[in-house]
Amino acid sequence: MKREYQSWYSQRLGLKLGVVVYGHWGAPLLGFPTSAGDEWELEGQGMVGALGDFIDGGKIKFYAVNSINGLGFYNKGAHPFHRSYVQAMFDSYLREELVPFIWNNCQTQGIVISTMGASFGAYHAANSLFKHPDVIKRCFAMSGVYDLRNFMDGMYDDNFYFNNPVDYLANMSDPWFYEQIATCDIHI
Repeated sequence: MKREYQSWYSQRLGLKLGVVVYGHWGAPLLGFPTSAGDEWELEGQGMVGALGDFIDGGKIKFYAVNSINGLGFYNKGAHPFHRSYVQAMFDSYLREELVPFIWNNCQTQGIVISTMGASFGAYHAANSLFKHPDVIKRCFAMSGVYDLRNFMDGMYDDNFYFNNPVDYLANMSDPWFYEQIATCDIHI
């Protein structure tokens, strides 16, 4: 199986993050690690092996991304508003840096991306689709949490609101969003 490692420094996050790319061709599938995982976790836990026939057969090209969970919602030493800010910056990194990287790597601008994850990775998989249904059209979110109020110590700000699916989805009224989300395939 073809495997390549890419990394770059993100000005948004103030750190270097890595992505492992598996395969040579196929529909892009972006995999998020669990709460304390990194870009190698999904391979180490057997997910890449389980998808091996699809990757080798050119049906999917798998992208395993690093997480910032330890700097964000799981960073109990940081102020809750810093935690929600880090999540907002991670979402910006995904849309403004990782998505273009995947498009360039697939040599197809605008190619539809799917996401997957378990545990806290499921949150990232679903939240990414809900926030960007024009770019991410399918998610497999397994055993995740989608209401993150327990991570905020009773505090609340806009960064948190717009990254807490049970809040922003409940109040969504944008016709564009409804048009886009109707074209998505969501597995929770």
